[in-house]
Amino acid sequence: MKRTLIKDTSLCAGKEVKIFGFINTIRTHGSLLFFDVRDHSGIVQVVVTSDNNNYETAQKIKPEWIVEIVGEVKERPDKMKNPEIETGGVEIEIKNIVVLSEAETVPFSVSSDGRELSEEMRMKYRYLDLRRKRMQENLRMRHEVIHYLRNYLYKKGFIEIETPVLTKSTPEGARDYLVPSRIYPGSFYALPQSPQQYKQLLMVGGIEKYFQFAKCFRDEDLRGDRQPEFTQLDMELSFIEESEILELVEEMVIEMVTSLFPDKKIKETPFPRITYHEVMEKWGTDSPDLRENKKDDNELAFAFITGFPMFEKNEENKWSSVHHPFTRPLEDDPVEIKKNPEQIKALQYDLVLNGNEIAGGSLRSHRFDVLQAVFEVLGHSKKDIDEKFGHLFSAFSYGVPPHGGIAFGFERLLMVLRGEKNIREVMAFPKTGDGRELMMGSPSSNVSKKQLEELKIEIKDGKKKKNIN
Repeated sequence: MKRTLIKDTSLCAGKEVKIFGFINTIRTHGSLLFFDVRDHSGIVQVVVTSDNNNYETAQKIKPEWIVEIVGEVKERPDKMKNPEIETGGVEIEIKNIVVLSEAETVPFSVSSDGRELSEEMRMKYRYLDLRRKRMQENLRMRHEVIHYLRNYLYKKGFIEIETPVLTKSTPEGARDYLVPSRIYPGSFYALPQSPQQYKQLLMVGGIEKYFQFAKCFRDEDLRGDRQPEFTQLDMELSFIEESEILELVEEMVIEMVTSLFPDKKIKETPFPRITYHEVMEKWGTDSPDLRENKKDDNELAFAFITGFPMFEKNEENKWSSVHHPFTRPLEDDPVEIKKNPEQIKALQYDLVLNGNEIAGGSLRSHRFDVLQAVFEVLGHSKKDIDEKFGHLFSAFSYGVPPHGGIAFGFERLLMVLRGEKNIREVMAFPKTGDGRELMMGSPSSNVSKKQLEELKIEIKDGKKKKNIN
């Protein structure tokens, strides 16, 4: 007999079915023993009577045990039907039950939404936390959104291309995660903060329309909408203007929300386009929450922010890029860029949603002299530029089409659409707020002396921090 998904048992009244799942709850009423059994598709009530051959086995079963059940689907009396669930009109009378896996008493209930628990408890037992309905729905919707956006971009002529994870450390904003090379002692790979340079090199390669759901890594201070590793929906296009990118993004987002989140209401279309100067003057932030009711999670207030400054002063009172150094300045005169950096605007744009920056992008510099001027403003010597970005300038010397792109903080987008307050709720195995992974126990100092010797790494103070698990 083939397996029947629990959600389909409501259509099987009078038939014998085989289901697999977790024991959700157990109730005893006299000579009747009731189980609620769940699989990924739903939950159903199962009943066994004291005169049933399976009763003795059933009495030993505990919550979260995994079982195989064969039984007859029967309609429940009208007074006993549960309209709250899809299978509430039926129950399964057990004919045979097999325990596939016993379970220890779980440290917390997986029947609640989990918000009552500490982050440490949930992250330590994340594999249990994922069993709860809210987390299952979040991850399934993550899948649905990825599937929808991927198909949308396929139809628009984009090519999905994966770029390397082991790459080169370059100054692009946040600190890099470094990976030591065993073969080349003293040399390091870096994990990509974004696929920025690779996607521009794809444009040099004549790809024209690229995208990927890219893993990105940034060693920066953490908060609710940041993680050490996260996913971007990354896009780059050749021969494109700013307005065309914004129109593409707007159409894609509206269609996705309308199709997958019908309960959500987009406040205004087309999305408002507000300059950086205007938004800072009126709201004092470049990520304003434009909802009429700030507590209404079903209201989606999108807006594009444009006209950013190209440069800003950092904590050391030196010029840094507002977006990144590859952004095309509105002013294309290298002399003027170096002379008056504070006056230079960038062809940069952000998409904000309910007070969150969910996407950011720009047109890119494709002229060598403009790029060099930008790097000089940022304090890089010509030697430094050649060492860190010589590969890019070399590629550009063979001809590069004008191009631009945008990248979505994918978890931030999902967080808002799912009404969550933290991106960890839409990730399967996130880090804690302080960057730890309690389930596996990382970062860990538990590496062997042999590993360190192979990598030619020495811990100078001779001390190892305790493992975190």
